[in-house]
Amino acid sequence: MGEPALEVRGLRHTFHGGGPNEMRALQGVDLALEPATFVVVVGTNGSGKSTLLNAVAGSFVPEQGSIRVAGVDVTRAPEHARARSIGRVFQDPLTGTAPHLTIAENLALAEQRTARRRGLRRAVTRGARRALAERVAALGMGLEDRLDAPMALLSGGQRQALTLLMATLVRPDLLLLDEHTAALDPSSAGQVLRLTQQAIDRDQLTTLMVTHSMQEAVRLGDRAIMMHQGRIVEDFSGARKRRLRVTDLLDCFEQVRNADQLDESAAEMLRLAYV
Repeated sequence: MGEPALEVRGLRHTFHGGGPNEMRALQGVDLALEPATFVVVVGTNGSGKSTLLNAVAGSFVPEQGSIRVAGVDVTRAPEHARARSIGRVFQDPLTGTAPHLTIAENLALAEQRTARRRGLRRAVTRGARRALAERVAALGMGLEDRLDAPMALLSGGQRQALTLLMATLVRPDLLLLDEHTAALDPSSAGQVLRLTQQAIDRDQLTTLMVTHSMQEAVRLGDRAIMMHQGRIVEDFSGARKRRLRVTDLLDCFEQVRNADQLDESAAEMLRLAYV
């Protein structure tokens, strides 16, 4: 078996360390994704799921641990360097694109992610426009006739669909999806999710998707991970993932919550015993 597409080992990070707002966001996270695996990460607010995604993307350097993408150690690599091998779609449709540039210009920039920088005018040639129009037409939104429209004029769903296309235009070693439908209306969210699944299936993309939706965690992907207080507390794969239901996730959440309450009670009893 070859190198994992993503390998995270012993990842730890604390925000506001030593202060009243200290938050241990990651507490020894270990995670490996085999190539062409679609993993969904679910958890409550503050569970560490988005922090994990940001660490992999390079938004910050973790205090401890290592991150390898396609066998390359990127733990301390800046975010722009990782963009050559990582595609990302953010929660906010306004993030990830240049609003003052046209659809064609945004896509041309995305296409150059793994190449040496070239000027925009040179990138958007007639031949390039035809190829880009074909890719945009596949979205089924009628945007192939609006390649010269500024991104700022598009709806949230249209922008998110194009951001997904930009993230996968050059096949990435890893695709990161950060609650990328949470800000969309139900119809647009459903359309973007369909396009997401199509892109993953077509190019056999290794994907790490963070979601707050238990329905999505059950329905999507071939593996589901639950995080709580900076740790991975459950990992559903294989037959367990195929059998997974929302009620199973709710039961798991309840078990974790009850365990926390027991831990807090034990700590309080220990404290009182030494007063």
